[in-house]
Amino acid sequence: MSNTHLPLEQAPEEIKLAVDLIYLLESNEIAPEIALAALKIVQQDIERKLQTQQL
Repeated sequence: MSNTHLPLEQAPEEIKLAVDLIYLLESNEIAPEIALAALKIVQQDIERKLQTQQL
């Protein structure tokens, strides 16, 4: 059986960021429903910023 997992250092930037965010949420014992609500707010903010950049 071969190991097909890439070391984190070789992972794409979005994977590295996701791992960091998951660690931050879990280490601070953020409830999953609070984390999801906050992530939706973050997503909306980033999408808004992307829209203004495209204008």
